[in-house]
Amino acid sequence: MILIYLCGTMEKVNILVEALPYIKKFYNKKVMIKYGGHAMVDEEAMASTVRDTVLLKYVGMQPIVVHGGGPEITRSMKKLGKEPKFIKGLRVTDEETMRIVKMVLVGNINTDIVSQICLHDGKGAGLSGKDNKLIEACKKIHKIKDEETGEIEEVDLGLVGEIKKINPEILKMYTENDFIPVISPIGIAENGNTLNLNADTVAGSIAGEVDAEKLIILTDVPGVLRDPNDPSTLIQRMHIDEIPALIEEGVITGGMIPKIETCVEAINNGVKSAHILDGRMKHTLLLEIFTKEGIGTMIYK
Repeated sequence: MILIYLCGTMEKVNILVEALPYIKKFYNKKVMIKYGGHAMVDEEAMASTVRDTVLLKYVGMQPIVVHGGGPEITRSMKKLGKEPKFIKGLRVTDEETMRIVKMVLVGNINTDIVSQICLHDGKGAGLSGKDNKLIEACKKIHKIKDEETGEIEEVDLGLVGEIKKINPEILKMYTENDFIPVISPIGIAENGNTLNLNADTVAGSIAGEVDAEKLIILTDVPGVLRDPNDPSTLIQRMHIDEIPALIEEGVITGGMIPKIETCVEAINNGVKSAHILDGRMKHTLLLEIFTKEGIGTMIYK
């Protein structure tokens, strides 16, 4: 019995020893974490992710959080009697929908994450892209290819924007005072209107602007898989030069393509590495950052 106890204890010690060089390497470095997928909708997964984010802060890193909220927005719209409208899978955001988007993202999800950070003795600060013009945006006209005719058509999605400029001064103020900023993905237009933004894009753009060491995107898959039905085919390391061929081969498809493109843009803007992780797995952040093997797909240059 004593031998079993000692073996278990030594295993824990070895894990701590393995983490030490990574703690030293990433000390005082900024890490952008995008909360999404299961890590957003499952209370236990959310609690675990937030706790691990606070731990990163306590070992000397500077985490910054961006969160999504698409499923929650859809559920709230239906509860309020407004049927969500999509064009080619893209949400149309009219004035009424935007009021619901702000209510869900800023009023509900953001405050919940901040509350959990505080619950674990972290210092959370909720922000939206409108605060101090953190994210200046303009209306985006989407161009969509018709699969049957091959023609490109322009689609007006209403109050949906694209990022023009990131003004990170307010983030610097918070991180220098040991806060963990939590950002809702909405931006401000020149006329003061609110524009709905893609959370992955927001995370990537801010990561590049604040010179983050890492961009981490939490989703509902283990990472990039060569065979989507076989988790053992996970691609653990991917150089950005390999990506066009992987898209051409059909390895990177669907919703994974814009996530990968966000990672590539962030890396080209100075982020050292980007990671796509399974938010359904407990302690996925710690396993990716503080172990040699990692747990998801790392993209590097």
